[in-house]
Amino acid sequence: MKLFSCLMALLLFLLEAVPGLGLPKDTLRCVGYHGFCFHSKSCPEPFAAFGTCSRRQKTCCIDTTSNFHTCQDEGGHCVPPEIKCLQEQVGLCPHREWKCCTEL
Repeated sequence: MKLFSCLMALLLFLLEAVPGLGLPKDTLRCVGYHGFCFHSKSCPEPFAAFGTCSRRQKTCCIDTTSNFHTCQDEGGHCVPPEIKCLQEQVGLCPHREWKCCTEL
């Protein structure tokens, strides 16, 4: 079992280290938000669509029953980092560096 774990760790390291062997950017973003990639264009319950995977070939779906809710679901607005928020809120935005604001 330890040998299998070591081999998997080595494989993951190589996928990240060697250009071209890694996952597409949209898939990495989806996984970074604890999402799952589905073949269908719509997400099954209790998942909600949150972008794409596999170079726009699949749909990124996040679990709506988890703590990872989108900003709009929580009543906020996604804004770029240069915009000042009067009040920030927890919620996922399509761009990782953006923040979720309730008031601008």
